Amino acid sequence: MLQREIHQYLEQFFMATGCTIEENGQGFLTVQLTVEMDKELMNRPFYWTYLEKTGGIPNPMKVTFITDQEKAPPDVKGEFVHFGAPRLHQLFETARKLAAYIRLYERPVMQTGQNVALHPWLNVNMKISYCSDRKKDVFRSFGLNLINGNLIESFDEKMNSIVLSPKIPDYCFTISPIIMPVSGLKRIESYLTSEVQSKDHPWADAAMKRWEEDSRLLDHFYEGVEEKPETYFIEKKALKEQYSPSVHVDILNGGIFYLNSLPA
Repeated sequence: MLQREIHQYLEQFFMATGCTIEENGQGFLTVQLTVEMDKELMNRPFYWTYLEKTGGIPNPMKVTFITDQEKAPPDVKGEFVHFGAPRLHQLFETARKLAAYIRLYERPVMQTGQNVALHPWLNVNMKISYCSDRKKDVFRSFGLNLINGNLIESFDEKMNSIVLSPKIPDYCFTISPIIMPVSGLKRIESYLTSEVQSKDHPWADAAMKRWEEDSRLLDHFYEGVEEKPETYFIEKKALKEQYSPSVHVDILNGGIFYLNSLPA
């Protein structure tokens, strides 16, 4: 996952959870958390328990996240978020629990007396894990037009230039979907399955080769032993589990976006 993608993910996460992005600069984000997100993310149970007992005024934290240490201004202080960082995985889990599904509306530039139609798009953000004795994760963002079935990739990037709102703007109306979200999800899954099956996978071939080499080494160790002990079969099974290539797909989050500016 690239740092640019992490920055985009943070933007979407905090916007979808109702937080205010106070600064969105090169390589950093400053976010004013809501009470709910402070409780969820900042690990301050004693503060919130005390506040609730005394009836005090809530003061959720303002946090700065640095997504690119080279681009961020030197005077900006904050928490560096990178792939593998505990904070990013905490956000993934929070999104899975609280914001697995969102509904957002584009706020188009309005002209006097104009009513604007917003078209429904299904967005699904996925993590594809290529697993053997090594592992590689790839993040994909799909958008499916629920009117005409048009499927696009890098949907999250295309949303960066569009102003979105959790409420439908005045003088806008939504077009009812022709394709239901469940059917749309199946289309995306079918597209991804076909893509994975049609591609060459040298990483899997390399894993099988390492499996064969370690199996031959194990067989050599037990060479001449007519009746193999139980440990031999346990190790044989462990090698298979370790090296067998597989592809796993996890849906991280998604939602319905009603858009006037249709992505290309």
